[in-house]
Amino acid sequence: MSAEVVTRFAPSPTGFLHIGGARTALFNWLYARGKGGKFLLRIEDTDRARSTPEATDAILQGLAWLGLDHDGEIVSQFENAPRHAEVARELLDAGKAYKCFATQEEINTFREAAKAEGRSTLYHSPWRDADPASHPDAPYVIRIKAPQEGQTVIRDRVQGDVTISNAQLDDMVLLRSDGTPVYMLAVVVDDHDMGVTHVIRGDDHLNNAARQMMIYQAMGWDVPVWAHIPLIHGPDGKKLSKRHGALGAQEYQAMGYPAAGMRNYLARLGWSHGDDEFFTDAQAKDWFDLDGIRKSPAQFDLKKLENICGQHIAVSDDAALRQECQDYLAAAGLPPLDSNLTQGLERAMYCLKERAKTLPELIEKAHFILTNRPIEPDEKAQKALDTEARGILTELTPHLQDASWTKETLEEVMNSFAAAHDTKFGKLAGPLRAALAGRAVTPSVFDMMLVLGRDETLARLTDAAA
Repeated sequence: MSAEVVTRFAPSPTGFLHIGGARTALFNWLYARGKGGKFLLRIEDTDRARSTPEATDAILQGLAWLGLDHDGEIVSQFENAPRHAEVARELLDAGKAYKCFATQEEINTFREAAKAEGRSTLYHSPWRDADPASHPDAPYVIRIKAPQEGQTVIRDRVQGDVTISNAQLDDMVLLRSDGTPVYMLAVVVDDHDMGVTHVIRGDDHLNNAARQMMIYQAMGWDVPVWAHIPLIHGPDGKKLSKRHGALGAQEYQAMGYPAAGMRNYLARLGWSHGDDEFFTDAQAKDWFDLDGIRKSPAQFDLKKLENICGQHIAVSDDAALRQECQDYLAAAGLPPLDSNLTQGLERAMYCLKERAKTLPELIEKAHFILTNRPIEPDEKAQKALDTEARGILTELTPHLQDASWTKETLEEVMNSFAAAHDTKFGKLAGPLRAALAGRAVTPSVFDMMLVLGRDETLARLTDAAA
């Protein structure tokens, strides 16, 4: 087995990138990147009736949003079908597989009789040890010769040693009568040919490992390190499904969750590093190991996701966050911001990102810089602009015209004005928020004034006073 770690993500292109699949991809990506290895991508498109180019694009877009870059070219399982068939023929020639001429009707008859008599319905083909001279001129499948005694032990890095009696394994079909390979064969051949050293996948594939090991051992190939990770459940403890809300990775992008926050949260679903909840990509790559994956299912919690995302927004680079806002708007089908607005948004980031948990929240807090005069106040803000408030704004505006435009000076002017009118700044804040943003809840008045600049601030105050 190669010393270099090679992992893979192998989705079927029959729909969107499920959030569970996204976590599987993330675990493979983190492990490979942290070990200095390779993370490969294979599209398991052998089901031609259900596989679509649109689904493939959706998977690739979901991975791109999450920032899970892969090494090398994307492998198409369907295109490798001749190679899969070649391996089946090789096993046949080596006497480790055989031609089975049993019809589906014969197999069904056997199973119905076995079920009625309370026997195992595991099919034992009469053709396993038949003399080739007795073979009819008829369609056949190629079956592997499964071990009939002893046990198969799956040495799993997450589940521990899982022992399966070989009496429970049937002579699995490798090649159908039409010459097409089955999924079990295709997976093993592709993983071997791609040099995959670690198979990290959902624990719903655990039973497949025993059957796939038959092929590895029959071919004399190294068996990869298995790591079958627990599935994701909803808050009710049941397998995550549509009833729990959004399932696709791109849905979460369209809902405005930042990719870094989603990576962080998904990494914590089923894996832990001590008590650490918030961490960077660099820390995740450094810390991630298979030993930290738990056996029990993880529960998806939107509140925890929002909390983690809020922490990532707070520490994000302003320019990168501005671009992520644009990407979110595109994903949500909303109009993009023009260059002037994006520049204003970036200027305002310092006073926006501390308390926003999602990108829509961030953009809502940025309303004051993303709107144009004349400002249309909402219902609450309109109430703050009564006759008395407009009079205060009229009187206040001249005091700001010649003031130095720094936070300290603006605070000093405001506090002096409030004191002269025997009131507190809090009394001025409501009308100022309404005038500058048209909202009752906004960032700090002083931060808005600094981001807007002197001319725009004074213009908005004058509009509101009028």
